[in-house]
Amino acid sequence: MEPLERIREFWDADAACYDRSASHHPSTPLERAAWAGVLARLLPAPPARILDVGAGTGFLSLTAARLGHRVTALDLSAEMLERLRVKAAAAGLDIEAVEGRADQPPGDGFDAVIERHLVWTLPAPEATLRRWRRATSGGWLVLFESAWGSAAQPSEVLKAWGRQALRRLRKVAPAHHAHYPDDVLTALPFGSGIGPGELVELVESSGWPGTRIERLHNVEWAMTRSLPPSDRFLGATAPCCAVVAG
Repeated sequence: MEPLERIREFWDADAACYDRSASHHPSTPLERAAWAGVLARLLPAPPARILDVGAGTGFLSLTAARLGHRVTALDLSAEMLERLRVKAAAAGLDIEAVEGRADQPPGDGFDAVIERHLVWTLPAPEATLRRWRRATSGGWLVLFESAWGSAAQPSEVLKAWGRQALRRLRKVAPAHHAHYPDDVLTALPFGSGIGPGELVELVESSGWPGTRIERLHNVEWAMTRSLPPSDRFLGATAPCCAVVAG
């Protein structure tokens, strides 16, 4: 089976349990407000044409649509997109959901391309970002990523271990239905993680101008506030950042 088909198979199987993890969707009003503020600040003024690549169950697409943008949600997984459609219908939002590969955008003329936690699973990251560049006609790129795995600082690795230990102690259900296949991970350029510096280099080498990076402190704070006070010293997630270009 080709790597992309195995990736599709994994996320189709994961769709049923994906949203049970608080990190996979804004789970509190405070988090939703924080993400809405970030998108309002980093995206063009609405109504802009936004392509959300690797949209999943709608983390970014729903927020962007609520801000008044015309959103196209692209994902390899039909099962993930079906859950996005259900959420959009329940919220009265008009989002175009397209099943397809990240490196094959559905048309051109978008004002911005956005993604969250997708870069690590791209088989050809630079070629994919170059294709996004052509799809935007001089528009914007906004990547939302976290430093994890081999890209994480030692202190963040310890915090991640602590969060995992607490989840096991409390018998919290895993965030995914299974572990990502090891052979697929090793075949991916960033399968073991990607850091902020690598992200910036990737964006610049893909032909995007004006690259800048910022830490999303408000989002991290909002996520941490949803935790019990005793857990907040570990944080809710790895450090979040946005890489913006265009």
